[in-house]
Amino acid sequence: MARQRIDRAMILAAGFGTRMAPLTDTTPKPLVKLAGQALIDWTMDRLGQAGVKNFVINTHYLAEQMQDHFKDRADVTLRYEPVIQETGGGVRDALPVLGDNPFFVTSSDVVWFDGISPAANRMLAAWDGRRMDALLLLVPVVNTYGYDGPGDYYLTPEGELSHRAQRVAAPYVFAGLQILKPSLFADVQRDGPFPLRDIYLKTEAAGRLAAIVHDGEWFHVGTAATLSEVEEVITEGYTRANTR
Repeated sequence: MARQRIDRAMILAAGFGTRMAPLTDTTPKPLVKLAGQALIDWTMDRLGQAGVKNFVINTHYLAEQMQDHFKDRADVTLRYEPVIQETGGGVRDALPVLGDNPFFVTSSDVVWFDGISPAANRMLAAWDGRRMDALLLLVPVVNTYGYDGPGDYYLTPEGELSHRAQRVAAPYVFAGLQILKPSLFADVQRDGPFPLRDIYLKTEAAGRLAAIVHDGEWFHVGTAATLSEVEEVITEGYTRANTR
């Protein structure tokens, strides 16, 4: 089966980033610098390398700074949310711009380094709209940086995916990168905020939720402390690579 071309992506960037204060007291979280580059630019660079040509980004907090950052980019559409709609509501409201074909969705506070093959390209290769409506990128909890949660999913060798639910812990964490069909939003509430988690649970129940496991490094940049830690890891990695 030929790989489907997916050239649009939604980046969720409307939050206040309160856990990253004081850095976000005057700067929206997507524009906080990691190793000299805005967090959101790390994400966009990797998606761009996979063929994404149009980015839809929702904004709210300090939105004028986001406008200034992207003022010269014709490939970016900013959508201001007067009231933050959470992850699901943000995507739902952007559907008129995202179009009728599957699209990437991710957030601006995760940074990944690719393994043998770029993660976004691996997702494109794994995508099969005949048997899935959503495809998630997972990371083994033991391979994460800046993440201290209980994990999100179990994944069998046969590819069966199940959410942790009420269980104490799960071996895989959702990496924030996904491919979604717009039809997933056909039956959601028409207005008001809701989380994408509701979509995942419904899709899992229908047997239409799939996942692949990331084979590179993954960083969750949620607080000022983890930003510093992740920057140290990245800088050390760059230094080590550049001295070989």
